[in-house]
Amino acid sequence: MPNTTFEKRSHDHIEGLKAAGTYKEYKHLENAMGAHSNMREAGGDVIVLSSNNYLGLANHENVVKASHDALNTYGAGTASVRFICGTMSIHETLEKKIASFHRQPAALTYSSCWAANTGLFAVICQPGDLLISDELNHASIIDGCRLVSKQVTRSVYKHSDMADLESQLKDYKGDGVKFVVTDGVFSMEGDIAKMPELVELCEKYEAVLIVDDSHGVGVMGPNGRGTAEHFGLEEKVDIVTGTLGKALGGAAGGYVAANADVIDMLIQASRPHIFSNSISPTTAAGAMAAIELMETEPQRVTSLHEKVAYFRKGLLDLGFNPHEGESAIIPIIVGETAFAISIAKKMLEKGIYVTGFGFPVVPEGTARVRVQISDALTKADMDTALKAFAEVGVEVGLLKKSA
Repeated sequence: MPNTTFEKRSHDHIEGLKAAGTYKEYKHLENAMGAHSNMREAGGDVIVLSSNNYLGLANHENVVKASHDALNTYGAGTASVRFICGTMSIHETLEKKIASFHRQPAALTYSSCWAANTGLFAVICQPGDLLISDELNHASIIDGCRLVSKQVTRSVYKHSDMADLESQLKDYKGDGVKFVVTDGVFSMEGDIAKMPELVELCEKYEAVLIVDDSHGVGVMGPNGRGTAEHFGLEEKVDIVTGTLGKALGGAAGGYVAANADVIDMLIQASRPHIFSNSISPTTAAGAMAAIELMETEPQRVTSLHEKVAYFRKGLLDLGFNPHEGESAIIPIIVGETAFAISIAKKMLEKGIYVTGFGFPVVPEGTARVRVQISDALTKADMDTALKAFAEVGVEVGLLKKSA
């Protein structure tokens, strides 16, 4: 029989979210992800400003063809975890490609970057070690840090506050390994980690530097290799984690790139890797095609940055005050969660798909509408979106009505 107390509590919780205007609703796309997609809730075409499809490769003909070819060659999947019979040659080829892309000796794929981050720290951190994380790191890093041994000292430093980080590194009196972990590009703020200072501190205090560059790959650096390339510090990062589900084809999957011993340790003991099926061969092939496109057409990254600058200036000219940054993420802070969600709904009514983010994704009072620019967008698309932002901004009181 159902537990009526539990059912009532669950129902009341959901109804409370709806009443408060903070209930999240799925949107349903009826075709491929691109600058324009057909959305059921909008009744047709929308301009997408809410996707991680930074280079517009999710529906690129090379990526689609590579995925189809892999499906024909390898079938739907491995039907097993990697160490039993779930490794195909396509996985090995992709991992070599990822390692080369990040200028690392080796790499290992996971079902997602969430799995990579939650599977990394418990393996590499041993009792007596120190693990320090930026306070605005992605939730997957936070959860991964929680899974380390209780004998590991865990700490958080204020966001991009190098003085706070140095103080904690200096105060550590143990003789274990020190680890510092940061996002390369912070997904909710759109700002970039202070890589030169991080590298300097990690070298000074002999700490291992770990960077999750999920929102940096395909965006930062002249060739899109990420935040470390942006600063010319690729050889200075010890471990990189990332995703195949954003700029690299947009499907799914994550990875860790590091030295061969670290990767072997993960193969031996990383639970999300050991106990999960490998990514599908179609996903692996599509991601590999996306990396190859980035390597042969670096102008895509330049084009993306030109579009980011154009849209950011457009928002500023309208009177908005988006967060500063060089990434493709442009957050507009509006305050309360319900307000951010209501703005996103009004934008969708005008054919523009953006997402309102609030608690618990971001702290109370800092809810935002997050814009993400894709190279697939045209100037006309962006002008149409800016016009909608101007209209909605006036409707909700964020902008003054022009005379």
